[in-house]
Order: sequence, then C-alpha cells, then structure tokens
Amino acid sequence: MAEPAAATSSSSLKRTPLYALHVSLGGKMVPFAGYEMPVQYAPGVLKEHLHTRSHAGLFDVSHMGQVALVPKSGKVADAAAALERLVPQDIVGIPAGRQRYAQFTNAEGGILDDLMVANFGEHLVLVVNAACKEADIQLLRDGLSDVCDVQPLTDRALLALQGPKAAGVLAKFCADADAMRFMDSGPRMVDGLACFVSRSGYTGEDGYEISVPADKAEQLAEALLSDKDVLPIGLGARDSLRLEAGLCLYGHDIDTSTTPVEAALEWSVQKVRRSGGARAGGFPGADKILAQFDSGAARRRVGLRPEGRAPVREGATLFATADSTEPVGKVTSGGFGPTLNAPVAMGYVPTALAALDTQLFADVRGQRLPLRVAATPFVPNTYKR
Repeated sequence: MAEPAAATSSSSLKRTPLYALHVSLGGKMVPFAGYEMPVQYAPGVLKEHLHTRSHAGLFDVSHMGQVALVPKSGKVADAAAALERLVPQDIVGIPAGRQRYAQFTNAEGGILDDLMVANFGEHLVLVVNAACKEADIQLLRDGLSDVCDVQPLTDRALLALQGPKAAGVLAKFCADADAMRFMDSGPRMVDGLACFVSRSGYTGEDGYEISVPADKAEQLAEALLSDKDVLPIGLGARDSLRLEAGLCLYGHDIDTSTTPVEAALEWSVQKVRRSGGARAGGFPGADKILAQFDSGAARRRVGLRPEGRAPVREGATLFATADSTEPVGKVTSGGFGPTLNAPVAMGYVPTALAALDTQLFADVRGQRLPLRVAATPFVPNTYKR
C-alpha cells in the first residue's frame, strides 16, 4: 500500500521527524504526497533495491497516517464490528496481536484507500496512506463516531526495516522481534522505547514496521542504521521493490474506479463477508462487489512481463495484437526490476485476456512492444509465516 505524489509547492510541503537525518545522510529530497521525502541516497536506486533484497533497508514512512479506534464501550469487538461498515474485510475476526489488510470502499464499489488494521486488544490501530489520511479520518469520524473515538496518532513516526537481515538486526533492540510471525502487530519495547511493531511491510521481504514516538524517531533510526547490514532506502527503491512484489500502489493500481475484485484482491475479502457468509455485505458498494465475486468482473489487474529489455511505464496503452487500433487496457505501474534484471509491469485487461502467458502489446512512443501476462509476485516473497 502507498500513495501518489502530490503536486505542491515546496513552501507548503510537510516534513517528517526524520527530515534532518535524511539531509545529513545525503538524501535527494522530492515532493511526495505533500511531504519532502528522500527519493534516493548516494548509492542510488539500484544499489538500494538490491541491498534491501540481500541485507536490510530502513525506510521512513512517517508521512502515512496512524489512527487509533477506541471503542466507547471498552470492547474492541464493538470497534471491529463498526469498522466493518466501511470495509469488506472480516475485522471482528482479527485476533488480538494480529493485523489485516483492508480497503475503504465507496457506494460504487471503488477503493477510497487501502490500509492496515491491527487489533491491540483494547482498541484498533489503522495505518492509512498519506495522500488520503485527512479524508480517511473524516470518513471514520462520519461513520463510526457513535461507537468509537477516532484518534489520529500525530505524535508518532513510522519506520520500516525490510530484508533478510531485518530480523537479526531488530532482535538486537527488541527481545520479541524474532518470535513474531508475519502480520503479528502490537506494542513492543525497541531500544528502550515504547513502540508499536508489526512484522510486515511493502517490499515482499521479511521485515517490520515500527511506530515510534516522533521525538525519538531519529534516535531509533540512527541506532538501526549503526548496524553494518542496514542502509537508508528512498522512495525510488521502495517503488521498484513493491512492484517486484506485485503490490498495489494507491492512486495508480487501485483507486475509486477499481473494485477489489477487478484489482485481484479477492484474497483480502474473507468468506464471512461474502455472499452466504455470516456477515455478508453491509459495506459500501457491497452489491457490486459481491456480484463480481459471484459472476466475475469484466476486467482484471494482471502482472506483465515485457519480452525485451525496455521498461513499459505507467500509462502505456495495451493492445491485443501488434496492429490492432482498439486499446484493450492500460499499464498502471511499470519499470525495471533490479532483482530480475528485467522489466516488469502491472495493468488492467479484459478478463478474457487475463490468463497467464497471454500475448499483448504495449504502445511505447509509437512502437508496439510485446509482453505477456505473468503471475505475481514477480519475485517470491520471504514472509515469516
């Protein structure tokens, strides 16, 4: 999950608690979702990407929104049931100490944002995308204030430590780190600081996201970066890593014009919320989304592997044949996959053309480049199940 860059003047851009550290480390700062964020450091996107795949990378994701949903009754199940009014996922069934991926949907079944929902035992904690967080908080207040106090956690930063060496590194600072499983989430002490830690991330690698008090974020980041296996990683490598992992970028691969079924996110909607389930429907756009579960959708997000070396970028039009004049779809994310040493992309095509190995053609500067529908993730994930 992530967010599109926002076109804003430098004077109106916000800064995360790690801004000064990014500058001191030589980060190249760019506008992103209303913030000044590092797109890369001196090693460059390629080396940062490969280092995360082989060692561990530290990402600043403090621009994202963190929100607590505190049930007025004192019962976390009440907050979970209330949140199910806004998302198609089974929130009631999330055990304490675990988290789940979800989407806010609208009345047409489109995706307003994607988010993570964690059960902290007495309340829920949500992480939402930076570009959507104000709208998301208003959505939560409008929809849930009868049951929950909606509390933005504006005094916290968020770090992501990702890669095969992440567990070994974090274990030096957090006694519980190695025992955590993929999607475990909750309060943990990290380097003597009261943090929230989840074993998850946005790279396809094993790793953690660490919510830390904002005034201690630089201290914790410097402690993690003191390990020889850890490098700071910018937005450029974050994007290429998530693309290789086949993960959606909000505002690009998913948005208000795409449903969870069209986006190939059926796995994220548990059976209890589908037709015939104990709590079927009851979320915005349920009629359309559940009909697509039952009868299929007209189009689908697919992985794409260009057959040559040239990357096929976002916005490229897709055609069924090399000489057809009628477009059949569009690329929503695309670039070079450093791990694969080859280009990769994702996009939407008619369901009839979504089968693996289907030949398609992308229009790139007037040339029709061949590509094929491919399975995602492009690089196998290494989550600790």
